[in-house]
Amino acid sequence: MAILSIMCVASAVQAQRTDSTTFAEMRWRMIGPHRGGRTVAAVGVPGQPNVFYIGVNNGGVWKSTDYGRVWRPIFDEQPTGSIGAIAIAPSAPNVIYVGSGEGLQRPDLSTGDGIYKSVDGGAHWTHLGLRDGQQIPMLIVDPRDPNRVFAAVLGHPYGPNPERGVFRSTDGGNTWTRVLYRDENTGAFDVAFDPNDANTVYAVLWAGRQAPWEIGGSFNGTTSGLHKSTDGGTTWRPLTNGLPSIAEGLGRIGLGTSASVPTRLYAVVDAPKLGGIYRSDDAGERWTRVNTDVRLWGRGSDFAEVRVDPKNADVVYVANVVTWKSTDGGRTFTAFRGAPGGDDYHRLWINPDDPKIILNASDQGAIITVNGGDTWSSWYNQPTAQFYHVSTDNAYPYRVCGGQQESGSACVSSRGDDGQVTFREWHPVGVEEYGYVAPDPLDPDIVYGGKVSRYDRRTGETQQVGPKPLRGSDYRIVRTQPVLFSPVDPRTLYFASNTLWKTRDGGAHWTEISPDLTRPPTAAPATLGVFTGLDPEKGLHRGVIYTIGPSHTNVNVIWVGTDDGLIHRTTDGGTHWRDVTPSALRDRPWSKISILDASHFDVNTAYAAVNTFRLDDLRPHIYRTRDGGASWTEIVRGLPDGAIVNVVREDPKQRGLLYAGTERAVYVSFDDGDNWQSLRLNMPATSIRDLVVKDDDVVVGTHGRSFWILDDVAPLRGLPSALARVSTSVALIPPSRATRVRWNKNTDTPLPQEEPAGQNPPDGAILDYWLAQTSGDVTLEILDARGALVRRFRNTDAPEPIDSTANIPLYWIRPSQGLAATAGLHRFVWDLRYPAPPVARHEYPISAIYGYTPREPRGRSVLPGRYTVRLSANGKTVTQPLIVRMDPRVKTSSAALARQFALASQLTNALERAAIAQRDGAAGLDSTRKASLAKLSGELADLFGQVVGADVAPTSQLEATIADRVRALNALLVQR
Repeated sequence: MAILSIMCVASAVQAQRTDSTTFAEMRWRMIGPHRGGRTVAAVGVPGQPNVFYIGVNNGGVWKSTDYGRVWRPIFDEQPTGSIGAIAIAPSAPNVIYVGSGEGLQRPDLSTGDGIYKSVDGGAHWTHLGLRDGQQIPMLIVDPRDPNRVFAAVLGHPYGPNPERGVFRSTDGGNTWTRVLYRDENTGAFDVAFDPNDANTVYAVLWAGRQAPWEIGGSFNGTTSGLHKSTDGGTTWRPLTNGLPSIAEGLGRIGLGTSASVPTRLYAVVDAPKLGGIYRSDDAGERWTRVNTDVRLWGRGSDFAEVRVDPKNADVVYVANVVTWKSTDGGRTFTAFRGAPGGDDYHRLWINPDDPKIILNASDQGAIITVNGGDTWSSWYNQPTAQFYHVSTDNAYPYRVCGGQQESGSACVSSRGDDGQVTFREWHPVGVEEYGYVAPDPLDPDIVYGGKVSRYDRRTGETQQVGPKPLRGSDYRIVRTQPVLFSPVDPRTLYFASNTLWKTRDGGAHWTEISPDLTRPPTAAPATLGVFTGLDPEKGLHRGVIYTIGPSHTNVNVIWVGTDDGLIHRTTDGGTHWRDVTPSALRDRPWSKISILDASHFDVNTAYAAVNTFRLDDLRPHIYRTRDGGASWTEIVRGLPDGAIVNVVREDPKQRGLLYAGTERAVYVSFDDGDNWQSLRLNMPATSIRDLVVKDDDVVVGTHGRSFWILDDVAPLRGLPSALARVSTSVALIPPSRATRVRWNKNTDTPLPQEEPAGQNPPDGAILDYWLAQTSGDVTLEILDARGALVRRFRNTDAPEPIDSTANIPLYWIRPSQGLAATAGLHRFVWDLRYPAPPVARHEYPISAIYGYTPREPRGRSVLPGRYTVRLSANGKTVTQPLIVRMDPRVKTSSAALARQFALASQLTNALERAAIAQRDGAAGLDSTRKASLAKLSGELADLFGQVVGADVAPTSQLEATIADRVRALNALLVQR
């Protein structure tokens, strides 16, 4: 209780002295992979054949001006990243409308918050309303009037709501009028103009509903259909002649119009027995089914895209698992674009001036062809991967792993050896697309995951080692099942279905250690409403164990949570289980227990992230227990409505420090969840599906923007306690251990600047300090174990050049960030080096040839060991210890490193003497000897670079050459 009391006092003071900008100098960095994720919005710009826009589910809006070679995000400052529609005003191409919410009915869907508009090509955005529509799958703009817009609003996927149907604006989105509406269960999925007459508008209504259970959880209602207006959208009538009726199970319809023959329409129609490709030659009055192939129209809740060549009405494209093409008006189709495993295509845009230019969006991102499909741009240049979970291994650098939607798996290095995280730094690990990835704690080259696979990085082989090879009635699984190791016993691996399993021999043998811990069959929730009767099971579905929370202090204590809303706990390794479900969830089936995290400090404390999105409840829910589950407290103060919580984690080093991931951002709590504040910082809004704390970093797996890392959370751990001391005016946060690591400065041709890459962490020690008020003078000093000065920085220093780790040629240099003196929290990176030695100035012929100046040598690296950081500001001086370790991959002995350091010190001294002599006129040396001094200084600098260029013992020949050149310098300097 004493610890909790201190924590509460610190929190109260901290809350008064920090706000959302306090940690602004901490930055998230994206590490990839650059492998595209599900994209359903895609448009080009007529008259600008090189310009394209895509909207990614939980990935925001991206723009390319070079036919898809490079994609750049243009929506990252907005509060949502879920995109369903983009429309460009043909008469004003800088006017862009964006509809948020992806508009698909699937278990991992995301929702948005309305419509946005830019009038300057995406540089700035304005919110336009329709916030409760949640899913907006289509927008169209009048070809002649950029202010006349139609929006197809699908509505809530898991419940009824009135903001659905087709909306029209005539004032650029400032106001909206609902012009086509059926009821609270029927939304609009598609809307299209007659190519010759913008007063003729077609619209598709779709009554679709997701059930809270995952298997068999999509339903089509009885109010879907195609409609037409000939008065600009004011009045509408249904088009039914030749199309399946409601009684025949009509579902989603996708519509395609023809620019060359405006009376020609095509439709992809989802219906159990009458599904197919339909065609009308009289503007929709009569329809004929021209193709019944289920590959073209199946899985209607995912696919309903048909587009017509703007120059030839008989050339038709249909997007499904494969993109298909017909040249005979839809009667026959051949595969146009696909892959062995299927790519799940959602949106096609065909250039109206040149039909060979096509933009195609899929679950793997967006690709472009400029030659009618002969070749395509890459989808390996879009960091929009959708991960369900995230884990890290114990390699160095550590790898970040997860299963990616529709793309298998990936483990990405947290640091690249060449200054950035490129395609060289990641690889699949044999895990299915939906699953957890669990690297072996004792051997990071062995990776488990899925249901369950075992991957050996050394051989590349994958073996299925799950407890049951086939699914049965007594063995229930959904797409995402937990697989993780015990944090107490690294040989114990857990897997969950509807029961809990464990293995201690890598999956060769499994033991079932629980009964079925899911909820008995119950009636469907009220949110399913009129769709309940469409379920053949009448709602009597059962769930699975969705999360496992093994104790960090006792191997026999395990928490599990189900996707139907129950929490159980065992204290004897699974022999007995107790239902410890929070009372608020007992009568609320299908509240998904998304993540359970057991405390690192107390066996009876645990945290539960509860996702109620499938009950049409977008509010945040996190529960905390401190008594083994006997009682729970909901802890959501500071989390906004709409912040559906997917994950909560406790910091393993700082009790009371919690992190939460929602559908929009990361949040942090300094008082065990009593209060939360945003930790989004520079990260775009995206679905945070999982996060872990790896050593001193927070690592995030997003469902639309790949992996992100917040390097070194020492300020989050140390600042609140520092501020709890009311007299604090200057604080130096205890720094995390620093690693002496170098990235490869080889002489190979660098990767092109356009080559996609993630960011490396800072090279050196990250030092964070707090100033209560602006200081005129700030000094930061590094002292070695003997108290000798290693490095001194002042806020008045001119920025010094340092190596860039950005994706630019390695010979470029940029100024470092100086020491800040303003009030607030600041971050400074010391590169673990002494000051750079001076170098005599020369003419470099290479600069005239190649247009750059070679990099001057950096200072010698410090030896691993203990150091002291000393900060002086506002008349106060504070110190903190700092530990520097060697790169764990380097096996050079301490003696060899010491010899390297001694030689580098000797050369530094020699270079300083040479520079002084040159500065002082070479002490009376004649012109010949001056030239000799300049040449000798250059040779010493070259030798210095060889000594410090690698963390290895110097060669005997290098030592001999250094001794010779130092003798030559001594001889030259004694001459008069």
